[in-house]
Amino acid sequence: MKRVKIKYVVLFVLLTGLSVTAGTGWYVLSRGFSARIPPTSAEAFVARHVRLLATPRAAKEARNPVAFSSDVLSEAMVHFADHCAICHDNDGSGDTDIGQGLYPNSPDLRQSETQRLTDGEIAYIIHNGIRFTGMPAFGEATAAQPDDDSWALVHFIRHLPEITAEELQAMEDMNPKSRMELEAEDAIRRFLAGDDPPPAEQEEDAH
Repeated sequence: MKRVKIKYVVLFVLLTGLSVTAGTGWYVLSRGFSARIPPTSAEAFVARHVRLLATPRAAKEARNPVAFSSDVLSEAMVHFADHCAICHDNDGSGDTDIGQGLYPNSPDLRQSETQRLTDGEIAYIIHNGIRFTGMPAFGEATAAQPDDDSWALVHFIRHLPEITAEELQAMEDMNPKSRMELEAEDAIRRFLAGDDPPPAEQEEDAH
């Protein structure tokens, strides 16, 4: 009798597995692999919980060894503007071309989904990144624990819900610029200094 029950249990498990596999295959084929399709609520739920499960307990319980200060916050702001804002935007909203082009999209760091994480969880994510997302690992590959820069960024991420318009304005000057932007700024500088380059036609005639 017990063997019969075991057979039914095994059969049930196999059928369930096949159904899930078939359902997943149908879902992928119907939606494709485009990163432009917004994740469903189920996908977002699974992604958040897999992230939580993937963080070691020791990392979750780790306390921030970098004490908060205005200097630490200022240095973290520069770091965030230079390394993180390209995806997360200066205000942490994730409303950037790259951030919205990722799958899943860059999260809004000001919202509870991020703010309710422990300091240790945030530092672990910064240091190690998250697989199958656009979040890279910023920490040294040989370092087991997050470095001070990662811990300082935790303070800045906590500050994002209260960031001021003045701070955001200052961060715009800290953001890395493309080659075209740098060339445009240099052209403006030379124009204001009265050091205009010769027109393109003159340059061609000179050759």
